[in-house]
Amino acid sequence: MSVNLHSVVLGEGPPVALIHGLLLGSLAQWYFGLGPALSPSHRVLLYDLRGHGLSEPTPSGYDLGTLADDLTRLLATHALPAPVDLVGHSYGGLVALRYALRNPGAVRRLVLVDVPLPPGDGDLLAQATTATPEALLDLLPAAVRDEVLAGRRRARRLVERIRALVQDTTLLADLAAEPEIDDDALAGLAMPTLCIVGERSRCRPAADRLVRVLPDARLAVVPGGHFVPVEAPAELTAATVGFLRG
Repeated sequence: MSVNLHSVVLGEGPPVALIHGLLLGSLAQWYFGLGPALSPSHRVLLYDLRGHGLSEPTPSGYDLGTLADDLTRLLATHALPAPVDLVGHSYGGLVALRYALRNPGAVRRLVLVDVPLPPGDGDLLAQATTATPEALLDLLPAAVRDEVLAGRRRARRLVERIRALVQDTTLLADLAAEPEIDDDALAGLAMPTLCIVGERSRCRPAADRLVRVLPDARLAVVPGGHFVPVEAPAELTAATVGFLRG
């Protein structure tokens, strides 16, 4: 099913797509940091995943295969030719991985930011299943949470969006059903890959595994926890820009 996805394209040059994570993410996390930093040297695609930000909500289709299809369609819509660089945070990193596994020759470089493996991480899934949307905001870094809550209308919209995704869609079921990505599949991804992880993140074992299994991968540890784009934006930007321009 075709879905209306909100997207923004910045700059000129080789194409790069930035993919945010689920529930709390949107293209806004890239718009004032990494996106503009890459735009002098790249054609940068920012977009809201289905059901997030200004993209159309759908009752289903939050599995990695469908989200990779959405990315394929957006790249074609904006006439962004292969090979493309992909940058993904959290579940967005898994979307980037799935796209690369399907189209290894169409991806030049990968940046995987604090990705959870296995995809349906049991603890994260249980947290999302049992917590109220308001409680999920507590997962944000304190400064970001306070900023969101200070804008009451913005906070209300975010809470309602999370509530709708958790209660009215197959998102959590789709996460729980995602199979593990095995080492043999990962070992077939030969493109240079940068794995960025927060120093306090519980995704560190996943980052270590990716660096161990992927043929051409390196690790960058930055301050903060899981929400690297808002906890360590300067470090994320410097590492990503240097890697993609290298």
